[in-house]
Amino acid sequence: MQKELHPEFKETTITCACGEEYKTKSTRDEIRVEVCSSCHPFYTGKKRRAAKGGRVERFNEKYGLTSDEEETEEE
Repeated sequence: MQKELHPEFKETTITCACGEEYKTKSTRDEIRVEVCSSCHPFYTGKKRRAAKGGRVERFNEKYGLTSDEEETEEE
């Protein structure tokens, strides 16, 4: 590496809006973020993604088919 060409790589603190702090290395002195793994709804389990369902599920829902009707048709 050439001297004085690359920025200085130093220890920095990442601070979240919730107050959580993480230590890491970066070229910046301080980094502020709005959401981290401690407060994000997906990682904390407070909110789940809704399953969209596949084509078969949408077809069955559209025509009012249930799993009981499907089982009797297969037999």
